[in-house]
Formats: sequence, structure tokens, C-alpha cells
Amino acid sequence: MAKYLFFHLSLTIFNLSAIALANMQASYGGGDENLPPFGTPPICPEAEAIVFSWVQTVIAEDPRMAASLLRLHFHDCFVNESRTGCDASVLLDDNENFVGEKTAAPNVNSLRGFEVIDAIKSELESVCPQTVSCADILALAARDSVGLSGGPFWKVEFGRGDSISASKSAAQNNIPGPNSTVATLVTKFQNLGLSLRDMVALSGGHTLGKARCTSFSSRLQTNGGSPNEGANQEFIESLKQLCSAPGSSSTLAQLDIVTPATFDNQYYINLLSGEGLLQSDHVLVTGDYQTREIVETYAVDPVAFFEDFKQSMVKMGSLKPPAGTQTVIRTNCRTVS
Repeated sequence: MAKYLFFHLSLTIFNLSAIALANMQASYGGGDENLPPFGTPPICPEAEAIVFSWVQTVIAEDPRMAASLLRLHFHDCFVNESRTGCDASVLLDDNENFVGEKTAAPNVNSLRGFEVIDAIKSELESVCPQTVSCADILALAARDSVGLSGGPFWKVEFGRGDSISASKSAAQNNIPGPNSTVATLVTKFQNLGLSLRDMVALSGGHTLGKARCTSFSSRLQTNGGSPNEGANQEFIESLKQLCSAPGSSSTLAQLDIVTPATFDNQYYINLLSGEGLLQSDHVLVTGDYQTREIVETYAVDPVAFFEDFKQSMVKMGSLKPPAGTQTVIRTNCRTVS
């Protein structure tokens, strides 16, 4: 992080790429006009430029960080016990009052990017104290990670509050797992008010990032009832070879083997070729004709995918706690105080 900071301080917060800014402005009309605002938050004019500059810096040094920051926002919003929504609960460390989400099965030893959020928060606190919430930072960082990787930008509303608690059990119960069936995926998304189309569009986030062998080990079994019907067998054999060594459970494989660092529609093309990495990816083309039809659309129409993805991100990113739920603007994203 010291290296990040040194590089970052050499940049002005207004050193935004002209192409990225043009894409951001062109995309702002996408799908969020009718969503209720979070309210009227305090204004910090520098906030978006600060977040963008940090994300630009860390992705230049580690392209995988784009997927990590997108995943942080997704895992934050999906912990919907009492419908808490996007409230930065995922960032909280355990304390004497609760065991948080970081050690939940979907997150432990895999969720990353916390230090990046810490650095962004530190700079924002020096410029606009107690103004921009950690939850808003997560939403902005996810948006910029997608845009800087070749995907769409969208408008992010400010005004999310930060939770004062977190729940390991809620994370374990609500975040979709890598072996989920279509029925399970649909249920978990519908619990948040997200549609089947939202589910398939947001699954397209797997055009970026990696997964550990332990996350797709069920696909490497050869006994009866194998979950690999319709899979490319050469692809499966390559995964078996990758994950065959002792102690390889944490070995990483690309979620998109063709364009792993580019946000595009290649993920859907891969699914139709039988090269989806996770079982929860593969079932989108084998487990339900409706999800397969959407996959087929996105595979041939990247514009449709981008439009649906940004609308679904706005919809997911707008999930709010129930009225009356106490939230704050944390000065340190890891702690309540």
C-alpha cells in the first residue's frame, strides 16, 4: 500500500483519462432515473475524482483488483438480513459485539481490496471529513473498476449510510455460492427484489477475476451424476490438471479464459462453448431455458449486456436498510467508532 500511496500522490485527483470520462458521461443516462434517491447527502465535489484516481492507480498495478472491488460491492449489497442492503457491513472487523462478514465462507481468504478502500477513505476524510460513506465508496469503486476495464460507467447516487453491525451468518446464508443451482440463484436474487434477468446480467461480472480450485472442485469429479453435462471436456481436463497437485485448493483459475482482464461479453460466449468455470456459471446455459436465452442474447449483443448490467448494478446498489435503521458515516471503514 505504501507503493500505491507513493504512486497515487504523484497524480492529481483530476488526472482522469479523457476516454474514461467520455464513457462515464455517455453512460449516465442508463436506467436509474426512476429509482428513489437516498436523500440529499453532504456535498464533496472531489469525491468521484479521488475514488477514480485511486482505482485507476491500483488497477494499473494489479488488474485483478478490478474484479476484487466489484466483488466487494456485490457481497456487501447481498447480505440482506433485515434487508440491510448496501451499507459497508462487509468492511467491518469483528469486535466484542458481533462476528462480521469477513470470515464467512463466501469471503474468507478470497475477498480482497480492503486496503484500497482504506486508502480512499483516508484521503476523503482529509478533504471532506465525515461526508462520504464507506458504502458510497464501495459503489463508486465498483463502477470505476468496470469502466476502467472496458465496461460501461453509470451514475452512482450518493447518500448510503454505513452499518453499525455485521453478521457472519447473514453473509453465509445470503451470498450465492459457486455451486448454486438456477433455482437457488433466482431465489437469492428475488429476495433482494432483483429479477432473473438481473441475475444473468450481474453474473456477467465474472468476465473479470479468478476463482480458487476449491470453488469449482465439484466440476472435477468423474463419478455418475457429474455436473459437467454440456461442458467442454478439454476445458474440464485442463482444470483437473491445474488442480491436481497436492495443496492446490487455493490455486487460481481465470473466470474468463479468453479476455480475463477486460470487461466484455466474452463470459457469455464462453458459457455457450461449455467453458464456464463455476457450476453457478455453467447452469445458466444447462439448467433453465430462460437463463440460456438471456445468455444467448448477451453473447451476440454486447450493447444489450452493458445496458442491462449497468441498470442491474444501479438497482442492486440502491438497496437500502428499512426506514428507521441506524446508520452512520464511519471515519474508519473497518470500525464502528
